[in-house]
Amino acid sequence: MPRYIMVVLILSLLSGLSCRKDFDFETSQGQLRFSKDTVFLDTIFTGISSSTYSLKVFNPTDADLNIPFIGLLEGESSGYRLNVDGLAGKEFQDIPILARDSLYVFIETTLDISAQNQNQFLYTDILRFGSGGVTQDIPLVTLIRDAIFLYPATLPDGTKETISLGLNPDGSEALVLGFYLQQEQLNFTNEKPYVVYGYAAVPEGETLQMAAGARVHFHKESGLWVAPGASLQVNGELSADLIAMENEVIFEGDRLEPEFADVPGQWGTVWLAPGSTNNTINHLTVKNATVGLLVEGRPEANPPTLQISNSQIYSSALVNLWGRNTSIYGENFVSGNAGNAAFYGNLGGSYRFLHATFANYWSNGPRTGAAIQLNNFEESISGPTITGDLTQAFFGNCIVSGNSSNELFFNSNGLNAFDFNFDHSMIQFGSNSNNPLYDFQDPERYNNILLNANPAFVDVVNQDFRISQDSDAIGNANQVLAQEVISDILGNDRSVLADIGAWQYLPDE
Repeated sequence: MPRYIMVVLILSLLSGLSCRKDFDFETSQGQLRFSKDTVFLDTIFTGISSSTYSLKVFNPTDADLNIPFIGLLEGESSGYRLNVDGLAGKEFQDIPILARDSLYVFIETTLDISAQNQNQFLYTDILRFGSGGVTQDIPLVTLIRDAIFLYPATLPDGTKETISLGLNPDGSEALVLGFYLQQEQLNFTNEKPYVVYGYAAVPEGETLQMAAGARVHFHKESGLWVAPGASLQVNGELSADLIAMENEVIFEGDRLEPEFADVPGQWGTVWLAPGSTNNTINHLTVKNATVGLLVEGRPEANPPTLQISNSQIYSSALVNLWGRNTSIYGENFVSGNAGNAAFYGNLGGSYRFLHATFANYWSNGPRTGAAIQLNNFEESISGPTITGDLTQAFFGNCIVSGNSSNELFFNSNGLNAFDFNFDHSMIQFGSNSNNPLYDFQDPERYNNILLNANPAFVDVVNQDFRISQDSDAIGNANQVLAQEVISDILGNDRSVLADIGAWQYLPDE
């Protein structure tokens, strides 16, 4: 056979096979199967895009199928957006899916419910597969929440408003995107959540009040700055529902999807600047910051720079509570997982904690420090060593625990004051050390210490640091100190046989 004839025959055969394949696609008649029967897009704020959610579409048959239509029932007016096998849009025609194969549909949304005149709105649509009398439908559902948005202004030159947080080590101004709260913005209520972009600053001479049940969500690299001469008063109250926490004030990031629930470092910090005064916090939960609370200055202040009670800080990328040459009084305080310290008393200061639980079981990579760290000096690369007196660091009826062998770290220059005391407290410290700062037999520093005892927390993985029935904390608190904090963090009485830590064990729980 001449060579050219063979080539023509081969090309004809290939062409025929190609045409036959197209010809063999059957129209989908409801045979498709799906990875979900409903796609729930988790709660989002109005005007903020959701995460992208996926739906996997299966062809379980032995036939190659053609899906004549994939699209949203609301069409181009739908608030949802689709991507089907790499193609963006809201309606698609003649989508092939091979036998025993699958394809992905990706779904996201951005919605504005301001016109609905309500605080939240359930938005739905239908994702339809097929046409005519043979269709398969997947409902799409998302809850849109209204919010009060606070953000820096755009200046005439197109740049964003900034505020100064002081001086950098080189003497230059530390400028960040931010804005000063106006008089009418200084009372946060529980009517709508607040979403903050940049740093919201409380002006000198003003007080930011937060009502019970207020919710504050910070965008990436955002936070709250309380200026010198300004105050923060968080007025949370005890909640009846431990899941809803309806009266708790909560600070967290602005991503509401469940996969962000415990992701550290989603936002910056709440920063009480040197010179801020009369800061009081009650029933506040802080989650997923870089530094939960940063408190600076006024170590001899009376009342202390910060009084914090019945409050909890979890999952900070660096430090949960950072005191920098300042004064803090805390009771019924819980500091959970952090990338470095649960509590850092830096450059001295004056600190007093009663019935606190410091439990750092960080599992998001290596942890660089102990649960509690104290020092009275700081070496500076660009200048002389900075020092401060640690005039008091008292921990009464406290738990200090974590997943490191040593959960205390002290660093004193031997020149400035370095006074600390632990009374009727549980401390995890496994190493034998010749450093007298860790001499647990020293009655001047340690009184009735339970060393390496078992706190028996309810659920370390999920940061539930209530004590269970096997805890060595039960009944071992200093009863005299317990009279200063007669109820635990949940309002339970501890007047008789008080337990160590923020929670009193209840046998019927």
